[in-house]
Amino acid sequence: MARLKATPAARAPSPPTPLPQAGEGSGAENPSPIADGRGAGERARAKRALLRQHAKQLRTEQTEAELKLWYHLRAHRFEALKFRRQRPMGPYIVDFVCIDCSLVIEVDGGQHSEQAHYDQVRDQFLKSQGLRVTRFWNTQVLQELPAVLEQIRLAALAGRPSPPTSLPLAGEGS
Repeated sequence: MARLKATPAARAPSPPTPLPQAGEGSGAENPSPIADGRGAGERARAKRALLRQHAKQLRTEQTEAELKLWYHLRAHRFEALKFRRQRPMGPYIVDFVCIDCSLVIEVDGGQHSEQAHYDQVRDQFLKSQGLRVTRFWNTQVLQELPAVLEQIRLAALAGRPSPPTSLPLAGEGS
């Protein structure tokens, strides 16, 4: 039995199927993002998802200084405060943040000396969100950890809400 060879016309890709008319096909269940204005929202969600994915990657690739500091900040070990690491905050990812005392801690390597303007813009954004930013160099964390922890303690205390004052008992006070 003889084999038939495929002709060039037989190998050509099939033409794309035409789009359905308005109101036909799957267009009603899945309308165009441009038509209903959801395009920007979907892009924003995609950006947030990428930012979260990048933060997760940074958590697995911490520097030696970040690991050393995280050992002291994690699991409420430091002043019974809850710190999070590599946390997305707006369009940025911060190294460590304590929401309760509105404190962001950044541990910077040598590349930050070349991106001072970027760090200023970033710090301004974080301050506009009510957060205070404290920065340390990697070498400070690695060589002067007790002093770094003391500075963090003071910054955390400054940002903690004061405990509520007790009300006078009945018949006390004026």
